[in-house]
Amino acid sequence: MIEFTLWDIVRNLLLALRWTVALSLIAFIGGGLVGALLLTLRLGLGSRTRRVIGWYVQLFQGTPLLMQLFLAYFGLALLGLDVSAWAAAALALTLYTSAYLVEIWRGCVDAVPRGQWEAARSLALSFGEQLRHVILPQAGRLAIAPTVGFLVQVIKGTALASVIGFVELTKAGSMIANASFKPFLVFGCVALLYFALCFPISLFAQHLEGKSHVR
Repeated sequence: MIEFTLWDIVRNLLLALRWTVALSLIAFIGGGLVGALLLTLRLGLGSRTRRVIGWYVQLFQGTPLLMQLFLAYFGLALLGLDVSAWAAAALALTLYTSAYLVEIWRGCVDAVPRGQWEAARSLALSFGEQLRHVILPQAGRLAIAPTVGFLVQVIKGTALASVIGFVELTKAGSMIANASFKPFLVFGCVALLYFALCFPISLFAQHLEGKSHVR
């Protein structure tokens, strides 16, 4: 049996933490780009497009992330696509993130008073100019806090990627616990690392929310 010291455990978990951070950033940035595109389509096109995007949102919000990871990894393989655990996790988390972000941002756009839309139209601005110059700057201020706060959910969601073999923080913790026979110590360190990663983001989101209320 390999003897693991506390330093060995922490060092190996920190190496795995890099992949948790990388996957979280890819999912958050990719989901933000997809969410922004969906929001633009939802605001600018007809009721049929809004209905389709609504179904997309309901699909990803109404099904477990774990199932989405299984479908991305095993489902694409059944279609003949050779998908790595990394690619499947990034794809599933990106789509999952986009479904939530588009709803967060839609709510922020809806929170902008209707008078702002009317004022923008009275200036003979096109729809794109209304969004760019009048609506989105106001909605963006409202969206900052909940968007940053949702990043915490994305980080915690990456733990589920361990079930398809992606070696992030939780998967590494499980492997080290099995090798060292010190599950309490190992997963205690895993929990502390998640807390160290998520707690500052939560505080930052609360700070931004407080500033937006002051305004």
